[in-house]
Amino acid sequence: MQTCSTAFGSLELERYPVTGNPTLQAFDTADVYLLQALAEQPAGDLPVLVINDHFGTLACALASANPQHKPHSWSDSELARLALQANLAHNGLAADAVQFIDSQQLPPGPYSQVLIRVPKSLALMEDQLARLRTQLTGDAVVIAGAMLKHLPHAAGDLLARHIGPYQASLAWKKARLLTARYDQAMAAAEPELTTRYPLPGGDIELTNLPGVFSRDKLDNGTRLLLETVPTGMADKRIIDLGCGNGALGIRAAQLNPEAQLVFVDESHAAIASARMNFQKTFPGRAAEFLVSDGLTDIAPASAALVLCNPPFHQQQAVGDEMAKRLFAQSSEALQSDGSLMVVGNRHLGYHVKLRSAFDRVEQLAANPKFVVLKASR
Repeated sequence: MQTCSTAFGSLELERYPVTGNPTLQAFDTADVYLLQALAEQPAGDLPVLVINDHFGTLACALASANPQHKPHSWSDSELARLALQANLAHNGLAADAVQFIDSQQLPPGPYSQVLIRVPKSLALMEDQLARLRTQLTGDAVVIAGAMLKHLPHAAGDLLARHIGPYQASLAWKKARLLTARYDQAMAAAEPELTTRYPLPGGDIELTNLPGVFSRDKLDNGTRLLLETVPTGMADKRIIDLGCGNGALGIRAAQLNPEAQLVFVDESHAAIASARMNFQKTFPGRAAEFLVSDGLTDIAPASAALVLCNPPFHQQQAVGDEMAKRLFAQSSEALQSDGSLMVVGNRHLGYHVKLRSAFDRVEQLAANPKFVVLKASR
């Protein structure tokens, strides 16, 4: 737990999932800078909308300082929602002190004040800004913030295109803000941000909503893992873990017509894309679609196969903690004779990390960059 001092008071905050890396915090100076900028604005009578609040820092500060105007938090991430819930509790705030809205819903509005953490995906940001316009009051102020090293030049262009003229702040402790005022007279842009490409080896087209991993082309690691998806699974349960657009699960469903498919991802846009792609490919066939923190909602010893291309980062933090957590969850979710099939960059050394949760690890495929491993107990 770490203390974050803001213009709205001090908070006790923790990352979710809890990390063993003491250098990682649940907040940064971009969060503090955004809250300072908001505190300098005239107080409003409407809820403040917070977008892409990684660990709930922004929403918790606002909920603590002004509980009669419950802030709204709009995010694509289930991990962000869980972090928000945990940090509300850490600070003695009610679970409903913030209204959470997932990325596939439109915030109710109206809003005169909006805080945005600039996301890694500019397509997601553009989608959010384009949809947000209809929910803004005529005098609305939208403030976007990020650490300098993670702030692309295009973020300001997106604000200017969808909200109105913006000004960039001076840098403060390696963070910068972009402040835009809503221009009602500006013609609303309607960007086409959904992408499509074929699944290798057939005539299936995959649709990708804004923010989905590998939305412009199929990830090369996934492409290699696709070549090793097994047949002969009968009616057993197969989980596509971290499913993205559902490519792995759809290939497994193709090769195993009687299998029970489960698609799991912490991204609402990913699950919406996977559901769309599966239902288009297999009309009338049942499957489960879970927005979840990995396999925490899966019953122990209930799956025969888990397919996974693990993430190697959470937000901007790169590391293997997320992958190791998914490996441990997979071991719990698998039947005694089940297996996990995983792909990763060679340098990540997943064969070593898998042995902490599994008895046997074998290599199924490899190319100069990626390796596919099968782990079983």
